[in-house]
Amino acid sequence: MDYRKLGRTGLKVSPLCLGTMQFGWSADEALSHRILSAAFEAGINFIDTADIYSRWVEGNPGGVAEGIIGRWLKQSGVPRHQVVLATKVRGPMGEGPNDQGLSRAHIMQAVEDSLRRLQTDYIDLYQVHWPDDDTPIDETLHALDTLVRQGKVRYIGASNYRAWQLMEALWVADKHDWVRFDVLQPHYNLLHRAEFERELQAVCARWQIGVIPYSPLAGGFLTGKYRAGQPLPASVRASRMQSLMTEQNFALLAAMDEIAGRHRATLSQVALAWLLADPVITSPIIGPRTLEQLDDNLGALKFSLDAEEKAQLDAFTDWRTP
Repeated sequence: MDYRKLGRTGLKVSPLCLGTMQFGWSADEALSHRILSAAFEAGINFIDTADIYSRWVEGNPGGVAEGIIGRWLKQSGVPRHQVVLATKVRGPMGEGPNDQGLSRAHIMQAVEDSLRRLQTDYIDLYQVHWPDDDTPIDETLHALDTLVRQGKVRYIGASNYRAWQLMEALWVADKHDWVRFDVLQPHYNLLHRAEFERELQAVCARWQIGVIPYSPLAGGFLTGKYRAGQPLPASVRASRMQSLMTEQNFALLAAMDEIAGRHRATLSQVALAWLLADPVITSPIIGPRTLEQLDDNLGALKFSLDAEEKAQLDAFTDWRTP
């Protein structure tokens, strides 16, 4: 496994990060444990979760994915220091007005709850899930700085931040000599590019911020299971794919088919390889719901796209093209 530096830090992570939003939702605990073990055995040392996973499911109070990971760590015997554990804070975890957000009060409570569920005394990467307009960035960063100084958190990161918000956070951290965001988790894939590429990409490159994109397969569209002229698969996500079913995107899939054929790869592997070909990208977050999907995702590490292949795919979804 070719491990990569996480931004400017000295931390080394696998080139794929195991996302866990599906744990306790579309993958039960037993299957989730098998996926975690198989991923670790394959060399993946980077696991991403969030305290709210998966609170949107009926009967799920949140914290379920963290709990599954914590029990796996205890039962598997995997040494804690060999796993880079990332979780997130921001979403609602109760009914009270202070049971969400990025206030100092909520962050200090939420981290204790995450540590308890994960059955660990430190979190390698603690990320703010999305911005909180009701809380000054100074308050949020000061709280996160406190957690790092206490040893409960090693590094901090942000998800779903715009470029100006990320730059503001970097400036405030520098002004007060607090720890800064060393990781960004953006929504980024072949079909969703402008949000990251317009400004965030340059910021991350300039300030050596690690980038761990989520939704690298565009909700499954880039796996090739949605094709022109074919009936929609029986999937909860299928109805949400309608907006992606354009002539241009189907042409992209055809080009990916050709590249996949040359590398004896699958479309999902090509989509991941496209991200990995960008030196700014550290570790795309995969979310396998089965062992077969995990094995397929790992196949993206067995080949690389050359510059011509990457440029060919870039051209299909270039947001700069009028």
